Amino acid sequence: MGALSNLRVLDLTQVLAGPYCTMLLADMGADVVKIERPGGDLIRSNPPFVDDPDEEAYGGYFQSVNRGKRSIELDLGDEEDREDFLSLVEEADVVVENYRAGTMEKFDLGYETLSEHNPEIIYSSIRGFGDPRTGETNRQGQPSFDLIAQALGGVMEITGQAEGPPTKVGPGIGDLFTATLNCIGILAAVNHREQTGEGQHVDTAMYDSMISMAERAIYQQSYTGNPPTRRGNSHPTLFPYNAFEAADGYVVIAAFGTNHWQELCDAMGREDLAEDYPDPASRLKNRDFLREEVAEWTRERSSEEICDTLEGRIPVAPVQNTEDIFEDPHIHARDMLVPVEQPGADTEVEIAGSAIKMSETNPEPRGRAPLLGEHQEEILGEEIDAETAADD
Repeated sequence: MGALSNLRVLDLTQVLAGPYCTMLLADMGADVVKIERPGGDLIRSNPPFVDDPDEEAYGGYFQSVNRGKRSIELDLGDEEDREDFLSLVEEADVVVENYRAGTMEKFDLGYETLSEHNPEIIYSSIRGFGDPRTGETNRQGQPSFDLIAQALGGVMEITGQAEGPPTKVGPGIGDLFTATLNCIGILAAVNHREQTGEGQHVDTAMYDSMISMAERAIYQQSYTGNPPTRRGNSHPTLFPYNAFEAADGYVVIAAFGTNHWQELCDAMGREDLAEDYPDPASRLKNRDFLREEVAEWTRERSSEEICDTLEGRIPVAPVQNTEDIFEDPHIHARDMLVPVEQPGADTEVEIAGSAIKMSETNPEPRGRAPLLGEHQEEILGEEIDAETAADD
């Protein structure tokens, strides 16, 4: 029994932002019914595959964010399928979609229509530029992807080396952070409904979400009147707070507090630096000189040696790749790598676990991602059984 095991979610989403949102709900126990268009989610065929894409049902992309869901295939342009969908809406708690604004209205399945069939429904939309109901703009209806959201939201402008070009953050944060905020909105709407009996529309835009994530850049613009730009791995107001080259890779050191700065200088055998630069203002003013002093010390030592010397004294860590992560005992102790079946392959695969930990209803991936239409008869049969029981 998960914390959300009383909720049924109709998931009309595809690709990443929507599926990640509903994946979070599924991990917490919700019954997520993935309603796929004919042919299925666009990313079912995306690599990587374990061995043979002709034999495997889907690739790692689809597996990762669709685990623990049930799948049916419906064509919302077909009248019979549309009626099946509406019958599901009548018994559902949440509907999530990530189409362009206006798409669901083309099928006469927008929020107003669904709320007529189920006044308590929580209708959640994830779009590049939001829904006109919550704030109309000239961008609505335009397609958007993570790259677009990161570019417009200022994230790329503040990411990368100072002398380099604007750089996309590696993970698809335009999708993932938007999805997480949308999940929070859904849970808030569920709580509101429990108190009032009212459903509502929850709307989260990728562009808006990047503004929320880049909050530091927003207040810097407001306070200083100057647009912040790229600083590499450094911090605009804290030092040292940076990545430093080691003999065999890189480490990050966050020793901006005076107590941590003194510990770092002591470990380096450079008490003179602690005496000459005793406060944050002096360290910030001389950051270029001090950075080179620290870098000279780290370059002569391995990552392990640096971390062994500094751990327990100041915040420090090696810059890890995924191979390092898979070998980290912490990750295994926290159940952050979860084995699941890969249909069509002779081996299990591992996907990222849930970062949300709860003492009584701990979220967890509830099995592999579904085959296309795998639960068609099961789910639509449940509706027929429910209608028969109501007639009796």
